[in-house]
Amino acid sequence: MTAIQPLHLQLYEEMARRIQSGAWETGDRVPSEKSLIAEFGTSRGPVRQALAALRAEGVITGGRGAPPRVQRAVPSQSFGTFLSFTEWAKRTGFVPGQQVVEVAKRPASEHVARELNVTPEDTIVEVVRLRTLDGEPALFERTHFAYPVGVHILSASFDDGSIYQTLAQHGIVPARARHVIDAVAAHPLDAEWLRVSPGFPLLRARRVSTTEDGTVIEYADDRHLPSMTTFAIENTAAHRTQFTRESAGGPQPPVSPA
Repeated sequence: MTAIQPLHLQLYEEMARRIQSGAWETGDRVPSEKSLIAEFGTSRGPVRQALAALRAEGVITGGRGAPPRVQRAVPSQSFGTFLSFTEWAKRTGFVPGQQVVEVAKRPASEHVARELNVTPEDTIVEVVRLRTLDGEPALFERTHFAYPVGVHILSASFDDGSIYQTLAQHGIVPARARHVIDAVAAHPLDAEWLRVSPGFPLLRARRVSTTEDGTVIEYADDRHLPSMTTFAIENTAAHRTQFTRESAGGPQPPVSPA
């Protein structure tokens, strides 16, 4: 904890660290406000603020008469760096898994062609996979590659789960990406693999990543279970992130965060 931060944020970070490390295990009762006040030598207000923040994130449950308990945390995925699903899962303490549904060459649809900067009907490579965390379905992903990139994937082993590592072996490394996040209803195929009902609300993350020289590497359409993944975007005052609003007609003018 640092003295620069408000006290309730210091308490929040310490409690979150205990949950993440397993010191407070899933299902355990959270220590009472009285014991936390005594331990940290503070007043009731900061303790309640810290607990409220954890409750809002779904990390603890209870309140209003029910004793708060630790709940399995939903891992948060950051857009601040390039990590494969496999690397990200391991760093957050989960065991990653996958089931390859399909790896195929096919003609590019108009939409996919536009995103990959190729011509409609050009040959592309599509990889469809279910990704799991600790054996539970987490996301259903469809990733598309222009053929000069995707050809390296056709003969690759998916045992380690990382397409990024395979591409890196051929000198293809992502340098920047554009993400669009929205909510969609589960398609029947999504629903089948994610074990939910058709129409179930999912978080969709669409991504176009490019190399340093602007060559498009991939166009991905990932459907996440909200109970298994959240997203984190970090801004700084020195480097303000510009937001655009997407509509059926395409991107709208950029909006700087207030």
